[in-house]
Parts: sequence; C-alpha cells; structure tokens
Amino acid sequence: MNARSIPTFFLIVIIVTSACRTSSKPGLFGRKTPHEQYGKKITDAGLHSTSLGRSWFQAAESALTTPVNIGKPHKETGFFSAQKPTASGLRFNATRGEKIVVSVSKKPTAGFKLYLDLWESDTSLAAKPKLLASSDTTGQVIEHEVDKTGIYILRLQPELLQDCEYTVEISSAASLAFPIRAPGKNHIRSFWGAARDAGARKHEGIDIFASRGTPVVAAADGRVTRVNENNLGGKVVWMRPERKSYTLYYAHLDSQLVTDGQQVQVGDTLGLMGNTGNARTTPPHLHFGIYASGGAIDPLPFVNPDYPAAPAIRSDTNAIGDYLRITTKTSPLYFTPSSKSTSVPLKKNTLFAVEAA
Repeated sequence: MNARSIPTFFLIVIIVTSACRTSSKPGLFGRKTPHEQYGKKITDAGLHSTSLGRSWFQAAESALTTPVNIGKPHKETGFFSAQKPTASGLRFNATRGEKIVVSVSKKPTAGFKLYLDLWESDTSLAAKPKLLASSDTTGQVIEHEVDKTGIYILRLQPELLQDCEYTVEISSAASLAFPIRAPGKNHIRSFWGAARDAGARKHEGIDIFASRGTPVVAAADGRVTRVNENNLGGKVVWMRPERKSYTLYYAHLDSQLVTDGQQVQVGDTLGLMGNTGNARTTPPHLHFGIYASGGAIDPLPFVNPDYPAAPAIRSDTNAIGDYLRITTKTSPLYFTPSSKSTSVPLKKNTLFAVEAA
C-alpha cells in the first residue's frame, strides 16, 4: 500500500484488553450463529492452534471488549486486510421502544462472508454481553426492537484471508406504527414529562394533534383489552400488542369503534379523535400512552416518525486501506468519531493506517 499525506484526520484508537468474555451460550436459542459456525470450521481444521487462527479469535474478542464509541445514526466505510485477521466493534446507546436497524454492503459482493453480530452490553466489566441477532450478509439487514435502554455493540468480522471493503449503517426506527391516520408526518405537540395541573403531576404520554374525527389506529397487531371512560382520558381504548409485555392507551376519543376482546391488526381503526375527558378545553388530540409492569413509559421512541437518517460520509474513502502521513506540525487523534471527543496530538511525519472513514 502507498503512503500518502493528509493535513488532519479523525482516527479510531483501539486498545486491546481481556476484561471480559462473551456469553458461552452458543447463538440464539442454542443454535450456532454464522460466526460461531465459521469458528467451528477453523477449529475442526486445526487452525485454532496456529497463529492465524488464534489471531482471528482474538480479534473477535477484542471487538467486544474494546469497541469504539459512536453515536446514532452512524455510517462508515472500512477495510479489512487479508494480511492480518481483524474485526470491528461499534458501541452505541439505544432506548427502549426504538428499533435498531443495521444495513451493510461489501466489496467484493460475492465469494466470502462478512459476519455481523449484535450484542447487548453492560456497564459492568464483569457482565457478559448478550447476543441478540446475527447475520452473514446473506441477509443485508439486522433489525432489533429494543426492550431495555442501554448499551449495544455491533461486531463485524470477515472470513480469514479476505480483503474486504464494507459500508455499514446503524440507525433507529419506530417499533410501532404511528397511532393516527392523517396527512403529514409528525403531529406530536406535547411530550413525556411535561408539567400538568400546575406541576402537580407529569404527563405520562404524548399528545398527537389533528382534526376532530381523525382515525385513531392500532399501532400493532393485537387485542383490545378494555373500552371504557374515565375522568382524565374521557373515552379510551386499551390494547395489548401480540407477544409484548406492555399495553397501549388511547385517550380523549370522540368515539370508540371497537369492543373488549376484539382482535385488531396494525392500521385498524380503534376510534375517532376528539377532546373528551379533561381535554374538553383543548383542541382535538390523541393522548397516547404505554404501560408496562413498572408503570408508564415514554412512548415517543416506539412511534417517533422523525428518527434522522445517517449522514453521508464526507471523508475521502479512497484513502481506506492506505497508509497516510501527517504533514502539519501536529494533528489531533480523536478517540471516537467526533471532534468533541478526547484527543492526543500526533507529530509531523507520523505514519498511520486508514481502516475506516
């Protein structure tokens, strides 16, 4: 590879440690993941005791113990060299109710596999990451609905002896459908935690405004559990999504169009928007809430229609896989892909490899 010059740059620093090991349980529900299946092939071939095989397993471990911190949405293009087994670990935060969406493309597109594994991490170094989803890029997308607010890690690793360029995008999406049917994209005007009754209580939901009579719809397949009236919510509908541990609450309806026990599918009309209950002095709107065993939870991550798309890559991707040299007196080395993160200065003529941008 050629050494080229560059005046300033963002670079990822990875310090290899052995702080913890991944869960010993193989794959999801006891089935081996594509990554584990390939690891077994390495072992069965006797390569696990060679320098090449050991390096591949060590790289997989290091990607989980020392991942790079990123924000969402995130998009990067990177390069894995056939000369040395490597892996990439990307660590990010996710909130209960959102859906993590991971898409990847690779070059060359055929002839080898790039393994993706999504893990739930923990702030404790003693805790073992929990495997959530896997792919070998035969399926190009991983989607996972977040059940627990916390830290997550995406690991990418190619097969041995493969030069591989990849582009990965990590973004968020709503895990439920939007609960009204109306023109326009976002009608949310009041949010979780806002003061109510002169500060005596806090808003346990979001308010979605539209014209009176706007259809209020099922945000998921499920069953209507209760249709009634109360002082605060007026005419309300409760429904339980299939295979979920929470209940959806629709309040201030002008009319209810379903009955207790009725099975509904996503998009079915449950009622029409109004301002009944304690909303009589406000414009028509839907109060949308979600309740779990521990009480009310913020519904916005579940239905947010405004999750941002990953920004375009602005760096020169032609430099990926090359060696560059610092040409200025000093240049900052950032520990995460952000100019606001901690950095250390690198001196002029320092040579470094570009692995991702």
